[in-house]
Amino acid sequence: EWQFQTPFYDGVFCNDGVVNILTPLNTYKNIGVQSQTYTIVNDESYFHDNLMYGMIVDENFGVDMTMYTGSTTGTSRDNDVCSRFAPITWQVDRKCHMISASSFDKMCEMMKMQKDDMSDDLHAHGSRMTVADHLTADNQVGNR
Repeated sequence: EWQFQTPFYDGVFCNDGVVNILTPLNTYKNIGVQSQTYTIVNDESYFHDNLMYGMIVDENFGVDMTMYTGSTTGTSRDNDVCSRFAPITWQVDRKCHMISASSFDKMCEMMKMQKDDMSDDLHAHGSRMTVADHLTADNQVGNR
């Protein structure tokens, strides 16, 4: 059974032995982030009923992917302050997809039904500035 909670780190580190941030470092093997970018529209033909359980994968979504190691994100991370839990594995869909606003309404409804209080994630969050080139991983898979 999946457990969803806020903040993210509470869930990643709730079970002993899953992640080791010492030696040997295994975060990149056991922590992964999937990313998709959307243009939100008021058109129900773009409705997806399950944004809660991972990225959408079908004939159009999750097809043109790149993968690499990186850091966690957020406004508290930048080119001077990196996450101590890096590296993690990123899987990024290169395409920007259309999605209905009601898809996010449905996801928020599902978040409110979780055992843990997820109210801190029911609004948009900021993101960090793009990482400087000299700090960027050089191990992209599927890079063009």
